[in-house]
This record gives sequence, C-alpha cells and structure tokens, in this order.
Amino acid sequence: MTQSLHEATTQSPPTRVRWLILSFVFLISVVTVVDRVNISVAAQYIMPEYGLSQVQMGTIFSAFILGYTVGFIPGGWLGDRLGPRVVLTGALLVWSFLTIATAWAGDIFLTSLVGVGGSFLCIRFLFGMGEGPAYPNSNRLTANWFPLTEKAVATSVALAGVGVGAMIAPPLVAWIMVEWGWRAAFYVTGLAGVFVAASWYYYGRDYPEKHGAVNHAELQWIRSGNDSHSPPSAISDAPSLSTPWRVLLSSRDLWLMIASYLGLTYVAYTFVSWFYLYVVNELHFSVQTGAWLSTLPFVTIVFFSPGGGMLSDALVQRYGVRVGRISVACGSLLLTALFLHLGAVTTDPYVSIALLSLGHGLLFATAAVYWASIVEMAKEHAGTASALLLTGGHLGGIIGPTLSPILAERFGWTLAFECLAGAALLSAGICVFVHPERPLGAPIASTPSRTHTLPAPFDNRETPAG
Repeated sequence: MTQSLHEATTQSPPTRVRWLILSFVFLISVVTVVDRVNISVAAQYIMPEYGLSQVQMGTIFSAFILGYTVGFIPGGWLGDRLGPRVVLTGALLVWSFLTIATAWAGDIFLTSLVGVGGSFLCIRFLFGMGEGPAYPNSNRLTANWFPLTEKAVATSVALAGVGVGAMIAPPLVAWIMVEWGWRAAFYVTGLAGVFVAASWYYYGRDYPEKHGAVNHAELQWIRSGNDSHSPPSAISDAPSLSTPWRVLLSSRDLWLMIASYLGLTYVAYTFVSWFYLYVVNELHFSVQTGAWLSTLPFVTIVFFSPGGGMLSDALVQRYGVRVGRISVACGSLLLTALFLHLGAVTTDPYVSIALLSLGHGLLFATAAVYWASIVEMAKEHAGTASALLLTGGHLGGIIGPTLSPILAERFGWTLAFECLAGAALLSAGICVFVHPERPLGAPIASTPSRTHTLPAPFDNRETPAG
C-alpha cells in the first residue's frame, strides 16, 4: 500500500476535498449555535411584549435542551442508515423553519391551546429536536472522510464552530434587532440556515468514493492504515448494516465515556447559562463590559479545541491510539480542574475571568478527543454511538444550570466553581479506564466470556505502531 500511495502521490498531488467538507461541518456548527442563542438575546424584547416572566423564559430555554437531547439518538441512527448528507440537509431545513417560526410563536394558533408561553415552549422543543442530529452526523462525516491521524483535528473543527457561533451571535443578533426589530433576527438566521442546507446538499457527499472531485491520491490517504473503515455501502447506495444496539449498549468503554462526558457538559452548560450573570452580579462589571468579558470562555474554545485535536493526532501517530487520545483527554481535564480552582479562589476579577476562561477552553480539547475516539471505536455506526455519547453526557447539561445557582445562593460562587473543578477531576479519573484503541464491544482481556463485537470488518482494525 505504501508503494501504491507513493506512486499515486507522484502522479498527481492529493486533492483536499475532505477539508472543504470539513468547512461545511464548521459552518453548520456555527449556524446551530447562532440559531439557539438568538432567543437569549431577543428575550429582552419578547418578555415585555408577551408578558412572560423570567421563570417562564427559563422554562422555554430548558425546552430547547430537552428537545436537543431527545433528537440525538434518532438523528444519529438516521445518519447511519440514510447517510449524513441527507439527514444534515433535512435537519437544517427543519430547524431553520422553526427558527423563523419562533418569530411568530406568540401569535400562532398554538396560543389558543397552550397559551403564549406554551407556544414558545413547543416551538423551541421541536427546534431542539431539529438540531439534535447535527453533531452525531458531523461526527459520522468525520468517520467517513478522515484517516485515523487526522480525526481529532477534524472533530475539533466542529467544536471550534461552537466558540465562533457563541462569539458572533450576541452582537450580530443585537445589531439586527436594533436595525429591523427582534423578529427580523429570526428571519435572517433562519434563511441563512436554508442557504447553508442547499449549499451542503449540492456539494456534500457521504463518502469520498462518491465525490467526483476526490482523486485517487486523496482517497488512498484517507483510507491508508484504515482500509476497514470503508464500509460496503461506501460505493453503492445499499443500506448500511443493522444497528447493533445490544453491542453498543453493553460496551464498557462507551459507558465510561458517557460518564466522563457528563462532567464535561456539567461544566460547559453552567458557563453557557450563568457566566455572564456571574461576571456582572458577582464581579460587579457593567452590563456592556460584562457582555464582552463573558465571551472569553468561548474565545478559548477556538484555540484549545483544534490545539488539543492536533496534539492528540500527533501523539497517535507517534505512540499509538491509547496514549495519543487518553493522555490529551486526561491532561486537559486535569488542567481544567486546576484553572477552575484557581479562578474560583483568586480575588482579582480580571485574573478570575482569565483563569476560568482557560479552564473552559481546555474542556473542549477533551471533547475533541472523545469525539475522535468514538468514531474510530464505532466505525460504521459512528452516528448512533456519537448520539448515545451526547445523550447520556447531556444529563450534566441538565443538572449544571440548575445545581450551580443553588450552590452559589447557599454557599457562594467559589464553592459552585470548586464543584465544577471537582467534576472535571472526576471525569479525568474515569477517562483513564477508557480504551479508545478497542472497537466498541470487543472482548476485554479480564473478561474473556464477553464475545459480542461490532459486525465485520470492525474487529480487524489496525492501530499505528508506537
């Protein structure tokens, strides 16, 4: 294979279509965040217009998270069955339509049945379900389009899109609302999603074998050292193998990853929900200054997520899968715990924000590694496995925004952030026992009776030599 790869490269340089596919993954990630954040910015106009209280608005926000979590597994399963090109296009169109519909949620027929608050709640729950397939299918694309030694970098790009979306959404949506009103913000962001969906469907493909712009040299590079990753359905339109639910759900490594990921989402969603109010109310910054300072945790994602992915891929190439993945994941989590602790106890507000932001950014270096690991471990069922990881892990996203303010109210924000540090530390401890070099369901040496594995060819995968 090395000789044929060398000959192909000599005859014609490899194309770089996989990076264009990845640019769509990044763009879709940005759109998901902008579309979910716009209502948080518009809430200052929606609440007085419809007489909604903060509690009602908080329930509407939570409806999105619930719908989002519910949408993971069916969305990931559909991606494995139908392909991420079709499923991502459909999901984009659905959630873009519901983004536009949010502009009139207080005036449509649902209000006569469930009231204004209930109408917004229903729309945002369905909107969350629409966004649910986005990241499982983005991960499936990474599984299909990238070799082992580029997977962590590729998965980190989608996570970097989270940071970019969180940075640009508040000022962009606020500017649109000032110029044309709050409803226009939903029109513009919704129509942007429709445009991205059409562009993605036109250019995107499920596999590099199906893309006319991919030459032989790039295809050989994608499959090099990872040939078993090209499933039988890569060339044809035949449906993929049936989903081995029993194998996936009985995998110890998957459950360990879910448990560790729960700590990540506990920290991440606490920052999303409460960091701005912490900066303004606890550190006593002005509204405008606090708005800018509260974007720093999301700025750090843009740097630490790709950085962690590149470091992990480099270590995989040199030392093998387990060292390359687990060392970066655990190291990032330990640093997250350290910076969160230091940020919680320092008395200088600027230093506190800087340290807490660094801790938050390092968290996403770990997430990039986990996403890369799950697509390698699950292979053709990467969409479903990613959905299971996100679904179980998002329990922390439900707990964090509720538990953290309760702890802060009773004991202060120092203890609340110390608990976040403890969650990161616990996640690191769990992470040590994960074996990303082992396919999901593969036998464990200490338990030889466990023989169920994913369907062939997943069991015969090679890992790079150390």
